[in-house]
Amino acid sequence: MTDPGSTALDPVIRATGGPRTRYFVTFLRVMAGISMLKGLYHWAVVCGIGDETGLAFQLSPTPFQAATIYFAVIDLVAAVGLWLAAAWGGVVWLTAAISMAAVEMFFPQIFGGRLWVAMAELLAVFAYLGLAFAAARERPD
Repeated sequence: MTDPGSTALDPVIRATGGPRTRYFVTFLRVMAGISMLKGLYHWAVVCGIGDETGLAFQLSPTPFQAATIYFAVIDLVAAVGLWLAAAWGGVVWLTAAISMAAVEMFFPQIFGGRLWVAMAELLAVFAYLGLAFAAARERPD
């Protein structure tokens, strides 16, 4: 029988630590949701959802197609890893976030060079690193 006050995060929190770890795991779960939405958005572009002709992706330049498929896959893989609070999930997500920031900043011809997207990705990366270090300092090892 489970405790009525327990949450889905209890096994992770009990295994790893206190309040800073709870903030970190909550951040991971929020970023997992965002990554899932991003991945589903990219798959919608690939499948032509919302496109009247359904040919926009096929007629797009090859760099756009390659980047869209890359982010469609890596964002969903990162979402699973982040939700599980697995170490590999953080690595995949960091790769995806830094890749998106780099594509937006250095290759504006692919997605349009939206600086706000690059800044949001980098802000999330710095928040991840800060929370990860805070949670690591809290561990008794």
